[in-house]
Amino acid sequence: MGRLGVDLYPLQTGVGLDRVETFRKFLGGSPANVAVAAARLGRRTALVSRTGADPFGGYLRRELKGFDVDGRWVTEVDAYPTPVTFCALFPPDDFPLYFYRRPKAPDLEIRPDELDLDAIRAARVFWATGTGLCAEPSRTATLEALRARSGRETTVLDLDWRPMFWADPSAARPYYAEALRYATVAVGNLDECEVATGEREPEAAARALLATGAVRLAVVKQGPAGVLALAADGTRAEVPPLPVEVVNGLGAGDAFGGSLVDGLLSGRDLTTVLRHANAAGAIVAGRLACSAAMPDATEIATALATGSGTLPDASEAGGDVSPGAPEPGSGPLPEASAAGGGASPGAPEPGSGTLPEPG
Repeated sequence: MGRLGVDLYPLQTGVGLDRVETFRKFLGGSPANVAVAAARLGRRTALVSRTGADPFGGYLRRELKGFDVDGRWVTEVDAYPTPVTFCALFPPDDFPLYFYRRPKAPDLEIRPDELDLDAIRAARVFWATGTGLCAEPSRTATLEALRARSGRETTVLDLDWRPMFWADPSAARPYYAEALRYATVAVGNLDECEVATGEREPEAAARALLATGAVRLAVVKQGPAGVLALAADGTRAEVPPLPVEVVNGLGAGDAFGGSLVDGLLSGRDLTTVLRHANAAGAIVAGRLACSAAMPDATEIATALATGSGTLPDASEAGGDVSPGAPEPGSGPLPEASAAGGGASPGAPEPGSGTLPEPG
């Protein structure tokens, strides 16, 4: 449940947006990407979101259908345009984002009285994001959906911290605290954990998330340092990154999230779940797209077997990223690490989110 929009990614690397000549268009938005990632791994997924009543909204609904994501709960908002997001590519660790979500994004117009709470309760996993808490009516709708999940086994809050989405970023923590009262799984990078709990050291952050009450599994993504997970029963897992030649680090966290959902549903042990999720994140970091680049189970197995996330990507045929004019950051893409949804040191973590398995 949450963010949905159009991603416009440049086909030149190492070039500022003022000099980019060509872009490719993709379905984007963290929860939407996680829905696609889980669907690619064979899960039945659905998305609760909204778009503008415009051609970009039609494009997104068509893309969801093509990715086998149920879009029946993606509705139109007449008043606001479908958002678009641009990024620039400076591998391995600089991917500045420019969000066009003004005057307001339709996905923040999800209304509590329009929620299908029966479907939300019936889902084997429900995934909500911190972005959904940043404005009304989405804030109330997100909290109501989480409350409706009370007593359900797997309710995920992706902390998904984006300070530019908040009118007053300092006011965010109480809303995160309220949402964590109903989540059984919390997922976030170090910046996001600090916003939600005040703790930045990985072990302390994980324990602070577990101390919120309902949370039974805390997953702390550390980029090049790997990923740490602590469970309420004392189970601990820490997995190192998988090397990859980074193209675009922005989709790694969403791929991680989709694979995490698949792993939790499969009943695998926690270390195996994290290894698969890390591999999924690394694969996507080595590709231009987010949604269209999500790996299937065979690709994840190949990455784990070879020890590298750098794999061929059929979705990019005819649209390879090419070097632009010589600038700092242009030229051959360097080797870097991606893990826990992070592509390399300092790479932005877009978070993740989805509403998998309706029924």
